[in-house]
Amino acid sequence: MTVLLMTPPMTQLNTPYPATAYLTGFLRSRGYDAVQRDPAIELFLEMMTVQGLDIIRQHVEENFELFDEEQLPPVVRCFLRKFDRYRLCVEPAIRFLQGKDPSLALRIISRTFLPEGPAFDAIAQMETVSGDVLKSAFGDLGVQDKAKYLATLFINDLSAVITQGVDPYFEVSRYGERLAAANPSFDALYDTLMAEPSFSSEILEQLVELYVEETQPSVVALTVPFPGNMLGALRIAQTCKEINPDLPVIMGGGFVNTELRALKDPRIFEFVDFICLDDGERPLLTLLEYFSGQRQADDLVRTYFLAEDESGRQYVHLNENPMLHDIPQTDVGTPVYDGLPLNDYLSLCEMLNPMHRIWSDGRWNKLTIAHGCYWRKCSFCDVTLDYIDRYDEAGADILVDRIEQLIEETGQTGFHFVDEAAPPKALFAMARRLIERGVVISWWGNIRFEKTFTPERCQLLADSGCIAVSGGLEVASDRLLKLMKKGVSVEQVARVTKAFSDSGILVHAYLMYGFPTQTEQETLDALEMVRQMMQEGCFQSAYWHRFAATIHSPIGVNPDEYGIRLEPRPETLFAENDVEFTDPTGTDHNMLGTGLRKALYNYMHGIGFDQPIAFWFEQPVATTTVKNDLISKAINDLIISR
Repeated sequence: MTVLLMTPPMTQLNTPYPATAYLTGFLRSRGYDAVQRDPAIELFLEMMTVQGLDIIRQHVEENFELFDEEQLPPVVRCFLRKFDRYRLCVEPAIRFLQGKDPSLALRIISRTFLPEGPAFDAIAQMETVSGDVLKSAFGDLGVQDKAKYLATLFINDLSAVITQGVDPYFEVSRYGERLAAANPSFDALYDTLMAEPSFSSEILEQLVELYVEETQPSVVALTVPFPGNMLGALRIAQTCKEINPDLPVIMGGGFVNTELRALKDPRIFEFVDFICLDDGERPLLTLLEYFSGQRQADDLVRTYFLAEDESGRQYVHLNENPMLHDIPQTDVGTPVYDGLPLNDYLSLCEMLNPMHRIWSDGRWNKLTIAHGCYWRKCSFCDVTLDYIDRYDEAGADILVDRIEQLIEETGQTGFHFVDEAAPPKALFAMARRLIERGVVISWWGNIRFEKTFTPERCQLLADSGCIAVSGGLEVASDRLLKLMKKGVSVEQVARVTKAFSDSGILVHAYLMYGFPTQTEQETLDALEMVRQMMQEGCFQSAYWHRFAATIHSPIGVNPDEYGIRLEPRPETLFAENDVEFTDPTGTDHNMLGTGLRKALYNYMHGIGFDQPIAFWFEQPVATTTVKNDLISKAINDLIISR
């Protein structure tokens, strides 16, 4: 029995999404013939060719044939005007970003080789504030990185051409996201699947036909990590059924786990046969046993399928089977990357910020230190779901064994630990084992800014190869941090992040605004504390998220405790996750969000620290009440305690 696992478009371009690698390694450890493909990267690469651009141009001209040139979207207008240059440069630029033609860097940095569209305006905007930003960021010798940044802007322009001129569902890191995300109805997705396929869908179908011909699978398994993967997954399933209506198609993944827990619409089973919830190892095993006649349908684990009632009416049935336990972390095996085009992923540089670029630059082996979250108290988090609630770790020796196996297979020593929040004790144990066993790697991952991360322990992590960490500062307000049960204070985060930075470890902070009862004053004060922390070098990169209440979080379950009222929701037949709510505080979070993002963008480029907080907002705002030495005093307390 051959299982073909695929990740639908679109995900990151620099490294494979890890789900299929995890499951391929696990299934092979259990004696199954598992193979994997990544149509997400291959779809993108098919577009970024001379032939692909010729087809894109044809679609653009057809779609805008009734428009005057000045009516065209700017990126489309630039594409048509400079098409010969785009056509000439696209394949060399892709090869350069794949690391296959480094000598092209000198031509790229000349600023005369690549055509420059609207994405390049970011350079001019920054230069009006701080002069030659490329020289300050890369100096005279940072040729490769500077070229990578410029080539990434070039790719961003071409991606925007596809989205605005050819296929509105296409984006580099997502595909048709708005059709699926928290949508209680399957209608939009279904209508799109029944309509004529788009340009990118046609390429996807051709790739799937090739994969099926190559591998001759007995089963197809699709992971849907995000809403933006759902349309691609169903297109793949649709194609598989056209090739062979009897070929079983299974679906699972992060989006399914969080948003399809109240699934009722049977039409999705026109495309897939089974939908699995939560960790995929045990449900997949039971399904494979079912296909081979060793198990009945009623014995499947956390699996949706179509059933019939006594009258013959079909309905969506979920078989839980809680008596079968999940596979412990000690037994899930080592991820396997065989079958994925590791040399074809693109190393991108999307921002002139050393920490922020880690997400898009370089190919990372993915591993999990521990399943679930050891804290699992945050009120905004999906703490009721298995991926958060069930904590399980494998141990340092097993983890380092897996690290060595992955290095041997891939030849790469970069690791991204994809935990919800890596447990400190397990991190310290892993660091000691890496040092003791002489295993040289570079690694990064997500943590909580625990006070246990002392300067000495941060140095231990750095000595073991830690290059970066990310964690939640969230609202940067002690009142709200207590309300959300985050378990940290602003001053503690300042001290911990400074300890990491002083150890040579880059730090990214997740930020949040619009939390229940958050006032305008608290938001402005939060921005001031972020400004001080970034100026003091506590963290180098950050991102503001607009708070969203979800049905699986304590806030979604008990909104009264947080001073909000949930809005009525239509009956859920398909997806549900985010829920609208009314906050009587009445803060204009939309206005504030624009200023927050603008300020942070400048801070991440090392500029704008001297501007008053009000400078970033289009409307008059209150003056911050935060003392201008709050963070520096917190950091000095750290220095004195050493």
